[in-house]
Amino acid sequence: MILPKKRDPRFITIRRGGTLTDADHQLLALWAATCAEHVLHLFEFEQPSDPRPRQAIAQVRAWARGEVTMMQSRTAAGHAMGAARKLHGTARDAAYAAGQAAAVAHVAAHELGAAAYAIKAARAAVVESEQDDAGRLECQWQREQLPDAIRDLVLDDQRLRNEICWFVFGC
Repeated sequence: MILPKKRDPRFITIRRGGTLTDADHQLLALWAATCAEHVLHLFEFEQPSDPRPRQAIAQVRAWARGEVTMMQSRTAAGHAMGAARKLHGTARDAAYAAGQAAAVAHVAAHELGAAAYAIKAARAAVVESEQDDAGRLECQWQREQLPDAIRDLVLDDQRLRNEICWFVFGC
């Protein structure tokens, strides 16, 4: 479970009683998609004929542009997670990253799930002795991709949820 029991109002849109603007919600979705896309090749290497994770990333990007509904992105998230369920290791984590990214359209706090699963995928792709370095490098790369408008929000979220996200954000 990568979501906290109590929802942070900073990740709830203003129209639902939180403080998150639509523009920042879209930035969170795009950042999550970027994180997932960075490790997507790890899934596609093992499952080249399964388009569901790539389609999920495309759907959340389309949602951020206003081209598809939240429900379309959410449905794509479920399909990407379905692609993950039968797998193990790197490919599973990469597919879950895509699913979590597409779920950001529905619940903004899934942004950290996309990032955490991408870090797990990067770690799982290398031999055990290199996993810490691979995870740290992936985490640092993700932070370099953060738009300024959401940087502080995401970094604080990483600090607060690092424990429930497998301690992957210690970069």
